[in-house]
Amino acid sequence: MVVDCPDPQALAPFYEALLGVSRTKDSADHVNLALGDGQPDLALHRTDHHVRPDWLRGEPAQQLHLDLLVTDLDETEREVLALGGTLLDGSDKPIGYRVYADPVGHPFCLVTPEGLG
Repeated sequence: MVVDCPDPQALAPFYEALLGVSRTKDSADHVNLALGDGQPDLALHRTDHHVRPDWLRGEPAQQLHLDLLVTDLDETEREVLALGGTLLDGSDKPIGYRVYADPVGHPFCLVTPEGLG
């Protein structure tokens, strides 16, 4: 999985801390994060054309978002916010999932087992 962003070096610490992963490749234009256990790497790739998506209007389109399985939404939300993520407007905190954005605006969801249905 490759996530386009304006500065991979600046965005990598957010995902390293959130996912508890480490870098397998590290350059100014590209960072690979090893998810482990046979999972594909998460790559952060520099692009000069990144436009922060508006998840409510859909313009520009999100194209991709991550759903991260967690056990406690409130606890993980505190971690996401401390790392520089934001709870997106319109995410009314329903039981089972919430929608956030990473520091450069990529939407992602925290999902509990109750929200998988």
